Amino acid sequence: MDKIERRLFQHADSATGASGSSVHAASPGDEETDADLLDAYSRAVVQVVRSVGPAVVSVVVGKDPRGRRGDPVGAGSGVVVAPDGYVMTNNHVVQGAGRIEIRTADGTALPARLAGADPATDLAVLRAETGGLPYASFGDSTALSVGQLAIAIGNPLGFDSTVSTGVLSALGRSLRSRDGRLIENIIQHTAPLNPGNSGGPLVDSRGRVIGINTAIIPMAQGICFSIPANTAAWVLPQLVAHGRVRRGYLGIADQARPLERSLVVAIGLSASQAVEVLSVNRTSPAGRAGLRPGDLIIAINETDVACVDDLHRFLATWPIERPATLTLLRDGRRITLPIVPTEAVACPAG
Repeated sequence: MDKIERRLFQHADSATGASGSSVHAASPGDEETDADLLDAYSRAVVQVVRSVGPAVVSVVVGKDPRGRRGDPVGAGSGVVVAPDGYVMTNNHVVQGAGRIEIRTADGTALPARLAGADPATDLAVLRAETGGLPYASFGDSTALSVGQLAIAIGNPLGFDSTVSTGVLSALGRSLRSRDGRLIENIIQHTAPLNPGNSGGPLVDSRGRVIGINTAIIPMAQGICFSIPANTAAWVLPQLVAHGRVRRGYLGIADQARPLERSLVVAIGLSASQAVEVLSVNRTSPAGRAGLRPGDLIIAINETDVACVDDLHRFLATWPIERPATLTLLRDGRRITLPIVPTEAVACPAG
């Protein structure tokens, strides 16, 4: 826990009894303490902005690669994650762009290219051919706590280098990406975001990037979402090396299906749902393994499969071309089939 957060908790503890009720009236000394705490909070935010702000860029995109007059222009935010010009942003900010430009905090405009994109996590990496850029470092998003300070830096509605603050209001949320995959462990926070903040960093009180801001709920207040830093840190090297995230592919169309209670009890299943195979690409791993329409997948490598997201979750981390074992129900009988996932192309469904 950061020093300013510890001081706030200690101050709260000293002002309340065991039952949580106030134990003394306010005094001039208390007012001075409150002012000191607010000053410490302000200094913490100022220090973070001074540290991370220079690494935050504006991302300007156009449809025409030559940037001719009249070319429709969109904008978002990004954060430099390596001094040799690598910038992380949202995929939806740069998707379909013919021209990309980043503008640094000091106003320098630099042409950039798309190094890689992952629609499944709504993340993308840009490369500006330059060196010596200020950059930010990722923190550990698994070590976050609800209630801790969150600072968003970005370029909402064209207002460069805008700072907003809030707290982490929930962890472990799930959000659908635009290609339908589930992004897990999403951070919900209250640092206000507006159009143009997308792709900018969410930062903790020590200046570590804990998330990449990605979405808001229209007409809501104080409900904003960020992709966790650990997801971004996992995606980043793959996009730099391959231009994409390599995920396993089975070659089926599928859907979740409830199982009859009597079948669950008779076979001793731990879940009341399975993934039904609707169709099979005959030249795919599933086709070669012998899957058939109507098969009900209940596990892969002894990991329970109750919904399509369970299957995606497994395939996202299982090494491509490494054999796995499917457990399924066929005509009411439990059977196992060996299968070798191959690399997905354009994020197919299963």
